[in-house]
Amino acid sequence: MKETIYARFQDTASKYRQKAAIIENNRIVTFGQLSDLADLFADTFPDGIKSVGIVMNHRAEMIAAILAVLKCGARYVPAEPTFPTGRIHYMMKEADVDFILTERECMDKLNDFPLRLADCEICGQVTPAARNLDLLSPDAPAYVLYTSGTTGRPKGVCVTNRNVCHYVQAFHHEFHVRPEDIMLQYSVCSFDIFVEEVFASLLNGAALAIPAEEDKEDIHALMKFVEKHQVTMISGFPYLLAEMNHLPAIPSSLRLLISGGDVLRGAYVDRLLGQAAVYNTYGPSETTVCASYYNCSKGTLLADGTYPIGKPVKRCRIRILDAAGHEVPAGKTGEICILGNGVSLGYIGDHDEENRAFESLPNGERMYRSGDLGYLLPDGNIAFLHRMDTQIMIYGKRVEISEVESHLYQCQSVQQAVVRAFTDEDGLSYMTAYVVPAGQDMKISAVRSELAENLTSFMIPEFFVKMPSIPLNTNGKPDVSRLPVVMKAGNL
Repeated sequence: MKETIYARFQDTASKYRQKAAIIENNRIVTFGQLSDLADLFADTFPDGIKSVGIVMNHRAEMIAAILAVLKCGARYVPAEPTFPTGRIHYMMKEADVDFILTERECMDKLNDFPLRLADCEICGQVTPAARNLDLLSPDAPAYVLYTSGTTGRPKGVCVTNRNVCHYVQAFHHEFHVRPEDIMLQYSVCSFDIFVEEVFASLLNGAALAIPAEEDKEDIHALMKFVEKHQVTMISGFPYLLAEMNHLPAIPSSLRLLISGGDVLRGAYVDRLLGQAAVYNTYGPSETTVCASYYNCSKGTLLADGTYPIGKPVKRCRIRILDAAGHEVPAGKTGEICILGNGVSLGYIGDHDEENRAFESLPNGERMYRSGDLGYLLPDGNIAFLHRMDTQIMIYGKRVEISEVESHLYQCQSVQQAVVRAFTDEDGLSYMTAYVVPAGQDMKISAVRSELAENLTSFMIPEFFVKMPSIPLNTNGKPDVSRLPVVMKAGNL
């Protein structure tokens, strides 16, 4: 089969035309109907399009719009309607979109761009225009996802059809997706968990269940949606699994829980392990969703209370290299470097400095230097340590913030913790710890004493802030902008 997303979708749709593809609270859209709706959208597009913005609410029409763009051989550039207007404009301008496919309620934010409305429902029989799918190229860009840039500007990662088809196969190889499986669509469209949710399900014949916004309001409402629609697979950030971990039980339909995008701690999933298969995954957007998997249900925790990130997915390789590009021995720390079919085209626009992370090797392969540090375990699994750029200097000594955070999680009275670095009036670094207590009787003096058993004094945060919960952003990661800043005067 040709390695394009739309060709694989059409093959799946022809096999399962009457089977549910999209499940919403008030309707079910079959594979045949979804294919027809994608045709309906595609037939309204002008010829020769290269790049199309998608700013839509999550529903069947959004998925059909994405498929329509791919059918036309173009790439889609997704943004949530709730994103800041300036960020959406930056993304769409740099990606040079031909137009933005959107809905009436979003038009006011997009006045500077050509718009096309997707405000239609499935409308009976559709006669699609004849298109030669053989002209679609596996190496054509499929989408551009924007990540935070070290330069202060968002970076658009361009991923090909071949990259995505590779990952769909790798996902199926590990998780054995069945036609009766149902994947929850919970992630925002700008994160690559969304790519996993949508394509790893639909292209493998499974259905996609899309909750309404009110279903996402709290974990109890979300689990009611999961139970009502018999969802079998959830992929999300570890903080979602941590919320599920506090429930008395999770819906019995769930067979697979996947954590990705951040460090997975044992305390997040210790009660889930006996209820479903739990996996930890790792992979930058630059290498197409996930580069490694680790089965936590059959594995063990590391000494710091976190799970390894596992072994490379099918048709992917990971090397741990030193600064000179030499492979380091097992157990030694080095940079996590990824090779194989998931390595993307790189960044669009003017990001030459960042594109140096993509390295062409003498044998013709491309390798991505992740900027993450890790080491190889004796059993062949990989342990993730931290980013290369998260060290700070306190009293002239190097401190790794993630190490401090890891030890906080091992304190008996701490349920959740985030550590952030700030600078005082003299430009000197200090740390603030934001902690969610495990009970009512947490004492900071006791927490400090526990930390002192493993950390030197300068590694213990100067300030502690008790939080009812850690605020998360739309990507499901701690929202630093919503953490209160404890200001410190200078001493010089």
